[in-house]
Amino acid sequence: MKKYYIRTFGCQMNVNDSQKMAGILKSLGYEPATDWKEADLILVNTCSVREKPDQKVLSALGEFKKVKNDKPDAIIGVCGCLAQRAGYEILQKAPFIDMVFGTTNIHHLPQLLKEAEEGNKAVEIIEDIDRNETELDKYPTVRDNKYTAYVTIIRGCDKRCTYCIVPYTRGKERSRRIGEIIQEVQLLVEDGVKEIHLIGQNVTAYGKDLGDVKFWELLYAVSNVEGVERIRFTTGHPRDLDENTIKAMADIPQVCEYLHLPIQAGSDKILEAMDRGYTQKEYLQKIELLKKYIPDIALSTDIIVGFPGETYEDYMETIKVLKEVEYDQVFAFKYSPRPGTPAAEMKMTEKPETVSRWLSDLINLQKEITFKKNRVYENKTVEVLIEEEKEGKLVGRTRTNKLVHLDGGHNLLGELVKVRINKVNRFSLEGELIQELV
Repeated sequence: MKKYYIRTFGCQMNVNDSQKMAGILKSLGYEPATDWKEADLILVNTCSVREKPDQKVLSALGEFKKVKNDKPDAIIGVCGCLAQRAGYEILQKAPFIDMVFGTTNIHHLPQLLKEAEEGNKAVEIIEDIDRNETELDKYPTVRDNKYTAYVTIIRGCDKRCTYCIVPYTRGKERSRRIGEIIQEVQLLVEDGVKEIHLIGQNVTAYGKDLGDVKFWELLYAVSNVEGVERIRFTTGHPRDLDENTIKAMADIPQVCEYLHLPIQAGSDKILEAMDRGYTQKEYLQKIELLKKYIPDIALSTDIIVGFPGETYEDYMETIKVLKEVEYDQVFAFKYSPRPGTPAAEMKMTEKPETVSRWLSDLINLQKEITFKKNRVYENKTVEVLIEEEKEGKLVGRTRTNKLVHLDGGHNLLGELVKVRINKVNRFSLEGELIQELV
């Protein structure tokens, strides 16, 4: 039996795409390899949001090339966002690659693989959206985590943030029909999944292109599927987060008290240059509304430091937001110009070493805030979904997405349990089992 190995870079959408590709390969008779060196097929699923993942992909390909020394017939393929944006360029830099395909034609993997096995270069990078891409959703997912599962509800993004490559690599927004989503959720629950994670480039825009369904209506529909214990969703754009959605989050018992809401920058000047479509005040009003309806909500965000035109005063507006919101987690990065985006033509105003210092200071501030937020959990009893056992410890997450470790030895994988937190770390919690939830 042939073996495959998939290396995934990037966001939850890429992870879900890899899980779908694994499902396709399983249907073709492949089995997963524990090590890439024993694989007959290596797929590199790429990200193109920042420059660093681009470099990591090329580095990984240089390593994976060695598989052909022992297995000359082994096939190496590159897919995902970088392949969509620069597939032919990758082929020039790494001519040993056998397959290159973009984000909208993953469902063509069986035909592309057949071409490559016949000794041809299998290249398919479609500029226009392939309307048959929903064929991909018919394949099962092969997941590492048996108890939580990603479900794609929308693909693409209609926003035109000046720094972002996603609209170019993923296309316009295309929502899946609610019936298809519910059917997938039902199958996942039958397979033992307890937590459904709805994903998309902009989940809160779900249904706008269909015209007859809203995102908050989808939340209610998913919650009505028997066996769904928890619901999360990622990522939403602040402009599309409305009060109806926030009310639904508060009203539906299965929706977890956690939200990732990217702000990107705190300065109105920079937000306008990014074309984010909101001001700092408008963003903070959304945060205030969330805290009003869901007082215990945990929040995370994305921040870009050093965007073209950003001054120290602009940067301090971002720091002001961090202190006011007190996020539980922040994903912060230095600005990385993406070819073909409007921001790539904008002039940088600060030296790289200055931006690096700003980023370091921001991260250090957030570490203290995260630790402060975690300390609130000390001696509290929380609900934890046990997802795995690792090095003798059971590992799970609270409804607020906090990582929790507790002593193993209990047959509790996939169970919701009550845990008393007795130790607080900067990025995780430790506790003891109180009881299994009924």
